[in-house]
Amino acid sequence: MTNWLPRRVLPIGAAYFLAWTLVALFFFTREATRRVYWNEPFNWQNVLTIWLVGEYIWGIVALIVLWLGTRWPIERPALGRRVALHVGLSVLVAGVQLALETVAYLQLGTLSAATSASFFRAWSALLVAGFHGNVVSYWVILGVVTGYRHYRKLEEREAQALRLELQSAELSGQLMRAQMSALKAQLQPHFLFNTLNAIMVLVRQQNVAQAEEMLGRLGDLLRCVLDEGEAQEVPLHRELDYVRLYLSIEQVRFAERLRVTIDADPAVLDAAVPHMALQPIVENALRHGIARTSAAGTIRITASASGESVLIRVSDDGPGFTGAEGAEGWGIGLANTRARLAQLYGNAASLTMQDGAPGAIVTMILPHHVAIADQTKEMIHAAHFADR
Repeated sequence: MTNWLPRRVLPIGAAYFLAWTLVALFFFTREATRRVYWNEPFNWQNVLTIWLVGEYIWGIVALIVLWLGTRWPIERPALGRRVALHVGLSVLVAGVQLALETVAYLQLGTLSAATSASFFRAWSALLVAGFHGNVVSYWVILGVVTGYRHYRKLEEREAQALRLELQSAELSGQLMRAQMSALKAQLQPHFLFNTLNAIMVLVRQQNVAQAEEMLGRLGDLLRCVLDEGEAQEVPLHRELDYVRLYLSIEQVRFAERLRVTIDADPAVLDAAVPHMALQPIVENALRHGIARTSAAGTIRITASASGESVLIRVSDDGPGFTGAEGAEGWGIGLANTRARLAQLYGNAASLTMQDGAPGAIVTMILPHHVAIADQTKEMIHAAHFADR
């Protein structure tokens, strides 16, 4: 703290002193040029002294004006009263500054003999010559103070507006994450309850071995889902692993009736996809496709790049959407998946349903970007599937 004062105050004081010296030299050169042009004799040392002393006094008085402008700023709601106050202060300051100049000039002997006969005579002469200029100087300095205050207030308002905007954006992001988490939370109990119902059916049919196998695979799937925590996006290859686990559970129930083919372009395996987005689509294919026919059926999952997007298609060879429930086939799973896509990607993503030949096709289009996954989760995930 002791060293801080000289480092900051001395350079500022030197710059301030230099600034007023330059002002004095400017007016001195103007006065000297005028007298030389009109061939008027003058003592340049006296004239230079007068201007230097006068401006140095103004340098001190200017600090008082700066304080007055800060103490009683010209601003609403007391605008009229403040202007009237500063009119009076400007007259007072102008007179005091000239009185200080008078004392200094009398001590230095720079005034003429007639003018320096008495303090009042000298001060009166300086009032006639410099009063109006001093009043103008007061208001110029006051204007600088006022302008600076308004500039700082504008900066503060802009900074406050920026902070509010950032807070609003943060709150919007938190709201979006909360909405996506709520949608995701709806999806997980949805497939969990459906799987548990299937296990209950097997238990009632006394298919204990199949029920135990489904419970074991369901536990594996739940562990993988819990590993992701609140993650909204995962790499496509991990999402496909979850789908394989889910389908292995359904394979126990459908046995030879269910065939699955997965064909994913290696170029998109690291692409980011919403976590648990494929499961409700595959479940829809099972419920409204494979489960509605007694014959064997196939679910096909393909993933490929399409320009700046990733195209994921799930198809089955069941009765299609025009049969059975038709457009009612959206259900909570697909409806929530579509809502999550809108939250995550806006218009850059889509989820469409159409009839195939035969069966139904659900197509999901996502913007292509690489998922930056946590390395620890990747290692756990890889170890889990290596143990299976």
